[in-house]
Amino acid sequence: MPEKDTGDYAKARIFFERARKVAETNNFDYAIDMYLEGLRCAPDALQDGHLKLRELALLRQGKDGKKPTMVERVKRLRGKTPLEQMLNAEYLLAKDPDHLPYAETMLKASSAGGYEKTAKWIADLLFQANNAAKKPSLQVYLLLKDSYAAIGQFDRALAACQCAARLKPDDGALADEFQNLSAELAVARGKYDQEGDFRHSIKDREKQEKLQAQESVVKTESYRLSAVEEARKALAQDPNLSRNIFKLAETLSDLQDERGENEAIELLENAYKTKDDFSFKQRAGTIRIKQLRRKVREAKTALEAKPDEPQAKARLSELSDQLNSTELEHYRLCVENYPTDLKAKYEYGICLLRNKQYDDAIPLFQDAQKDPRHKILAMNKIGLCFFEKGWFADAIDVFTQAIDSYEIKDDATAKELRYNLASSYEQQGDAEKALEIYRKIAQLDFAYKDVRQRVDKLRNEGK
Repeated sequence: MPEKDTGDYAKARIFFERARKVAETNNFDYAIDMYLEGLRCAPDALQDGHLKLRELALLRQGKDGKKPTMVERVKRLRGKTPLEQMLNAEYLLAKDPDHLPYAETMLKASSAGGYEKTAKWIADLLFQANNAAKKPSLQVYLLLKDSYAAIGQFDRALAACQCAARLKPDDGALADEFQNLSAELAVARGKYDQEGDFRHSIKDREKQEKLQAQESVVKTESYRLSAVEEARKALAQDPNLSRNIFKLAETLSDLQDERGENEAIELLENAYKTKDDFSFKQRAGTIRIKQLRRKVREAKTALEAKPDEPQAKARLSELSDQLNSTELEHYRLCVENYPTDLKAKYEYGICLLRNKQYDDAIPLFQDAQKDPRHKILAMNKIGLCFFEKGWFADAIDVFTQAIDSYEIKDDATAKELRYNLASSYEQQGDAEKALEIYRKIAQLDFAYKDVRQRVDKLRNEGK
């Protein structure tokens, strides 16, 4: 059971301030003790506690501070509670900042204690270090995968799983874990926006795109550049090996600039022409979509800065249309070439739904719901298609089936399904049933979308 953070930040700040003043006199060891006492009061104090202690540790190291003694290592590599284990490991790490096993112990303890900010910070630090190592550790990637997943950072967990799979490509268990994490990430990204009519939610993918970009946050620029050079050398040695082509394309894409992405796309497109293997074209399409999504985000930012600028509006409109058509064609080809790929069918269905091609989207979602990872989301999309077609009775049937099949009754997906069901009843003219469902949602989450306004509206109409 995760420990509770006492959160006595007022008391913690007294220790942190004392540590800062002591550190100014170069009494680093006493300052370390003061920081740890503060963190004992507020274990998840990241900015004022863990980060400041890390800065102190690096400063101490630069001034030839001594590493922990054997007695200290024996004494500190233990603890009865996750909090004690975390602070003991952090003590050793502060005295030997480059010894990553201390960071691993700290990560395990912070995850077990439920100190999510700390766990994410130390995990990111470990990720960067392991990526930059000459021989990255498979065990560290596995630890990162599990730790990120435990705190709900599924994008980072998926990235760690990918790194582990590269070191052990034939591991079937890792492949299964990759699929599971992909499903968890899809659920996390598949939440609808929380404002306005639900029709608009299928158009807002900005939050999902930001989450996708986070997968590469843990990679330093120098690591990315060195990875590209290594991949180029490997391809030069064996230019016909598909794995080398994909590897270079991946590292070029990780640079996150248009030049690198365009080179990756060209590399993959040429490989597709030469080998007649659609997997190359599929990967090229994925990179192109990623590139366009970034440009759309940048265009939105530019428009927000100058909302009355006609050129900014035109630029955003042009890029949005280009992204839409690119996604539509990409997933059409994926379904055509991989007719049993249920995930591709689901994504193609999303594109068709967004383009109001409901009759074409429904069969794809019906196939996609055979995959347990997409079942509820696909059923919800089928209901939306029926709703948009004006088939309100059919929408009601599908939303009801989805609600009955979904075990969780109070999360975002459950509320979304009930909201859509209520909207269908309302459009069908059954105000009484719509009001009953809206009321239940309001009792659970009064601020959900426009439920409060809908309840008031239906009650006033009833009067």
